Amino acid sequence: MTSDLSPLRIFVAGLMHETNGFSPIPTSIDSFEADLAYIPPSDRMRDLALNFAGYGDAVRAIRDAGNEAIEGPCFWAQPSGPISASVYAKLKQIVLESVTDAGPIDAVLLVLHGAMIAEGVLDCEADLLTAVRRAAGPNIPIGGLLDLHGNVSAAMLESGALLVGVKEYPHIDYPERARELHDMLVELAGGARLTMTLRTIPWLSLQGTVEQPMRGFVDRMIEAEGADDIRSVTLMHGFPWADWAHAGASVLVVSQETGAAAASALAEDLAGAFTFIADGAPAERLCIADAIDTALSALGEGPVVIADSSDNPGGGAACDSTFLLRELIDRGCQDAAVGMIWDPQAAQTAADAGVGSKLCLRIGGKVGPMSGDPVDLECEVLAVRADVKQRMFSAEPNVPIGLSAALRAGGVEIVVNSIRQQVFDPDCFLQLGIELASKKLVVVKSSQHFRALFDPIVRSTIYCDAPGSLSLDFAKLPYRNVGLVRSRAGFISDEPVTTVQRLIAAPH
Repeated sequence: MTSDLSPLRIFVAGLMHETNGFSPIPTSIDSFEADLAYIPPSDRMRDLALNFAGYGDAVRAIRDAGNEAIEGPCFWAQPSGPISASVYAKLKQIVLESVTDAGPIDAVLLVLHGAMIAEGVLDCEADLLTAVRRAAGPNIPIGGLLDLHGNVSAAMLESGALLVGVKEYPHIDYPERARELHDMLVELAGGARLTMTLRTIPWLSLQGTVEQPMRGFVDRMIEAEGADDIRSVTLMHGFPWADWAHAGASVLVVSQETGAAAASALAEDLAGAFTFIADGAPAERLCIADAIDTALSALGEGPVVIADSSDNPGGGAACDSTFLLRELIDRGCQDAAVGMIWDPQAAQTAADAGVGSKLCLRIGGKVGPMSGDPVDLECEVLAVRADVKQRMFSAEPNVPIGLSAALRAGGVEIVVNSIRQQVFDPDCFLQLGIELASKKLVVVKSSQHFRALFDPIVRSTIYCDAPGSLSLDFAKLPYRNVGLVRSRAGFISDEPVTTVQRLIAAPH
């Protein structure tokens, strides 16, 4: 370790994947190399990594505090099916070798997800944290920065890691959470003693934090920090589509050692409050027909957004389902837009035809049965671009959507693109000439993240539970590892409730 007068050397690495057990998309090494595979000292992907939510925020938090950020590798792939055993082993080994090669370090900050599954390893985060602990040594504080859609296990705490997750969905608070975790790791490096408390909630649901009652729940967590020696509070919403026995929500509380009893009581109280919300006030998800009826009958200025959350690639869906598109076409809807449909073949065909061309295209429905059947349409090519980027938790557009085309079929304008990703930003429509202000309704392939940038320009948002890999009708999904019990308003798993506490301290 460095002397007390020197800046702390804090190693940062990221290995993130949200694994959907029902996704038709395999996860290979190409998946990471196509999205984010930053391995220093190579700088080919460095700019992307440093602008990536979590990893870049951690590096900036360390440097803003006057400490030295040792940039380790950063891997991320679009949510999809389980990672192959060989790919996980390779990425894990790269992280471990980077820890060893970093030289003397004072702390390790890992940017993780919380719902990563590989073949043969159902709890990748616990496995990685434990391995990093062995590589770094027993005296080095280790922290994990989590997406709130992670499924937290007792084994993750047993690694001796300090765990903090984002509170907001959309995840707009990564910078704050990175600073929070950094500050506590610095305290641990200086000899502080903190306690981690985990209280599991075996509830399967999907909750946003923009609207009540979850908005108030997040505010309550923030208010609890600073009282009764409580340092950090996270509600992990869980990821129901992981198909892991421990899938579900949980509460994580970091406290001073003297606040362990208060942390346990707070975790129990928050678990009860969240269960009450999820059971008593679930987010309303409409069927396709009702969602479109509601959107078309809405009064006021600006478009209504329909979130096609079941086909959200940000949770592992294919992003090429056609259920909503077909309904709009069959109804002869006017002033509607749909995007982004992942269809590289249609995008290339439209590009080859050229702007202004009219042609018959077979759109979507290509990946698997949860995508529905393809839709054959007579389309006009409105625009073709290969340079469009959208903002993903960033101030500037930083994520390319690939070769993309805007198409018009009747009164519906459609964005097809070649890089599978969810809609974050109106720019994926606007940069292709689709003026959202003139639309009655806009269908987006996303569950919640779009709201950060769409809310200021739309009239209202409707959530649609169409068929798909992220359907909230969990009883229709082929779970193998989760036992479901239906409640009045949702599903709980048959896993027992557990409460775990662990002292986090670096022995000297």
